[in-house]
Amino acid sequence: MTKHVAVLMGGVSNERPVSLSSGRGCAEALRRAGYQVTEVDVGYDIAEKLRELKPDVAFNALHGRFGEDGTIQGVLEFLRIPYTHSGVLASALAMNKHQAKIMLKAAGVPVTDHVIASRADVGSAHVMAPPYVVKPLSDGSSFGVIIVKAGQSHPPQEILGEDWTGGEELMVERYIPGRELTCAVMGDVALPVTEIVTDLSFYNYEAKYAAGGSRHILPADIKPKIYDKVQKLSLAAHAALGCRGITRTDFRYNDAVGEDGELVCLEINTQPGMTPTSLAPEQAAHVGHSFEDLVSWLVEDASCNR
Repeated sequence: MTKHVAVLMGGVSNERPVSLSSGRGCAEALRRAGYQVTEVDVGYDIAEKLRELKPDVAFNALHGRFGEDGTIQGVLEFLRIPYTHSGVLASALAMNKHQAKIMLKAAGVPVTDHVIASRADVGSAHVMAPPYVVKPLSDGSSFGVIIVKAGQSHPPQEILGEDWTGGEELMVERYIPGRELTCAVMGDVALPVTEIVTDLSFYNYEAKYAAGGSRHILPADIKPKIYDKVQKLSLAAHAALGCRGITRTDFRYNDAVGEDGELVCLEINTQPGMTPTSLAPEQAAHVGHSFEDLVSWLVEDASCNR
């Protein structure tokens, strides 16, 4: 019997547009693969919608708050609907950048030095010597990320504006110069490593999702032992948080330091993008998994108690 898949998309976070794009693409690919698909724009009534719909599997194409922080995963566990990607605990840990770093560091994955500070404190004085990066504690797609450059005399003032949506508690971490590398893990297999090249200030929202915002060099043109290290660290990060399905771990590599350079893990994403410019589907395709194969694998991998 054909499985009925509910593709959960949209949601109420800052990343709603990204999720809608991911969700539509995944739904179309699942239909091509032969599944019965219902696209579900997720709101606060999602439990009632799913009780009525009674899908065999929920395909999680949500991003940001409520979608990748363990919240929707908890709803699906309670409703006993098998779902894709990581479970409640892994999702919650990965979404909280501070907690994720504690877990990654304990597993031997190198991370940057950081402090947690209030928005008021970060906006009133430097909480560490520049250069540094300011990030919301629990947001994705580079929303609210600010780079404070070396020699900048004043702290970032934009976070004090009334239109700030990045929360009251922020993470400030040492800025790592260098190349942007990323590697997805599919199940227990590390996919090829990509280098991301952009003319923008960093790999921000525009670089991630706008056509031509960035170039992907796949496979990354780096030393074989660094390439291997990125894959091994991506597997270690995936395992350390107890992730499932597919994840993507992002790194900075400064090849100007020492013989082998400095390789640092920036974060792990439990809901990597599935848009036309997304990295994980591109890496999967490089080793022979079509987009239809990838989304089908995620559906067949779905379960509760993840």
